[in-house]
Amino acid sequence: MDLLRAYSDDQNPNSPASSSSPESSPPRLLPPKSAAPQVDDTMLALTVAKNRSAMTRPIDPTQHLIDFNPTYDQLWAPIYGPSHPYAKDGLAQGMRNHKLGFVEDAAIEPFIFDEQYNTFQNYGYAADPSASAGYNYVGDLTALQKNDAVSVYNIPQHEQKKRKIEKRKENEEDGDEADMVDPEEVANPASEAWLMKNRKSPWAGKKEGPPVELTEEQKKYAEEYAKKKGEEKGAGDKGEAVVEKTTFHGKEERDYQGRSWIAQPKDAKASNDHCYIPKRLVHTWSGHTKGVNAIRFFPNSGHLILSAGLDTKCKIWDVSNTGKCMRTYMGHSKAVRDICFSNDGSKFLSAGYDKNIKYWDTETGQVISTFSTGKVPYVVKLNPDDDKQNVLLAGMSDKKIVQWDMNEGKITQEYDQHLGAVNTITFVDNNRRFVTSSDDKSLRVWEFGIPVVIKYISEPHMHSMPSISLHPNSNWLAAQSMDNQILIYSTREKFQLNKKKRFAGHVVAGYACQVNFSPDGRFVFSGDGEGRCWFWDWKSCKVFRTLKCHEGVCIGAAWHPLEQSKVATCGWDGLIKYWD
Repeated sequence: MDLLRAYSDDQNPNSPASSSSPESSPPRLLPPKSAAPQVDDTMLALTVAKNRSAMTRPIDPTQHLIDFNPTYDQLWAPIYGPSHPYAKDGLAQGMRNHKLGFVEDAAIEPFIFDEQYNTFQNYGYAADPSASAGYNYVGDLTALQKNDAVSVYNIPQHEQKKRKIEKRKENEEDGDEADMVDPEEVANPASEAWLMKNRKSPWAGKKEGPPVELTEEQKKYAEEYAKKKGEEKGAGDKGEAVVEKTTFHGKEERDYQGRSWIAQPKDAKASNDHCYIPKRLVHTWSGHTKGVNAIRFFPNSGHLILSAGLDTKCKIWDVSNTGKCMRTYMGHSKAVRDICFSNDGSKFLSAGYDKNIKYWDTETGQVISTFSTGKVPYVVKLNPDDDKQNVLLAGMSDKKIVQWDMNEGKITQEYDQHLGAVNTITFVDNNRRFVTSSDDKSLRVWEFGIPVVIKYISEPHMHSMPSISLHPNSNWLAAQSMDNQILIYSTREKFQLNKKKRFAGHVVAGYACQVNFSPDGRFVFSGDGEGRCWFWDWKSCKVFRTLKCHEGVCIGAAWHPLEQSKVATCGWDGLIKYWD
């Protein structure tokens, strides 16, 4: 503004101000003006002051986070101020990591700690691990100087010599006593001399007092207790005893020609080698009051089908003619786990949760023999060789595979290598070997009759395999894995996993759904946990078809041995269904 005024005065020389003298009036000075807005800097000043004070004040020991870099003096400054009103020793809660105060961590080897601890207990002094360089001992300093700071594990030389002399004296005294003792007493185990000579522990030289006679009441109690324990042991060794019964539901057990009701029809033969996937339901068998655990077609002909129920019963049904139940076998007190026909179908095995394995006559329903080890059998199998139909193999819940000779009723072999309950037994290599799977997530291959594993298959990615089936060409095994897939293993020498073949899509986790092959080997099929039956093509491994079969779990499925497009399924809804 002053410059503008001066500029205007220069431009107008005739103005009165210019003509007047300098002393006539003083110049007018205007206050300067700022265009910036007014800012309150109080908060800024407080923040700066707070940061400066934080850099100088001591750190609170209870806080866990610091928003600035403290100095060494701040970190290790002592705590000042009044003691904590609610703490006995004046330590704040944040400083306490033990009920008696604050304990510092110290890294000490266990041997060194034991050495110092025992030294302190015996001599009254010990090394201080937290002390700085210099005199680092705590405790009785007089004893420390007297013993020359030795620990209990470092015995001085004069002490060692003293102990050796004392031991030598003891041995010489024992030798003098032995010379004075009669040899006959030394030879007598009841004598004191024999005990002294043969002692092996501080207590071996002491004779026990004379045996105390039991009173009549104590003897009676001991006899009752022994009897009770014997009964319990006997009950544990054997399965539950049940009266075996059977009921025939057909019209007559023999026809007008005298043929048995289980006789194979003469016209039963395969009309075609080519198998087809079934499409529709043709028959339903209902008779079990609870779920059905397993189904097996009659060998070779398939004109009958045997079922194992959770209602403790086995039933056999007519397939080719009437479609009705022919006979019921009642011999178990708990659910039936597994069944297995003999080669000609005249007999079959049943394994129940009552710990019994029963060998039945299919035609008459009579129990030929019963076997039990006191454990639950999870799978039963007869040796497929015609000359070994008297040999029974059973996978038990106590991790063993037990082999019986049924003619003699004796256990002839035990295969004991698994680490979990045995789930399956499958014969391979012309029945010279068999493969077993278990809850220990492994497969083991055995030579028949030799309890030594010849092949052990266990990988980190493997799951339990509750069902295994042999391919019709005997070269492959299909194993139902609990991670919702079917794996294929070779039955050759190496028993390798076939990584190119894997069948998936179904959900079986948690259920022992049975896997099977069609008679011509072109299809793999299995039930699942949602009641469906899945069919896969063997070559392409693709899903061919799924059928909704049961409400709940479809636990078992079997292909008819002669009729190429017929499949039976069973489920925990108590039904057996026949599909074509």
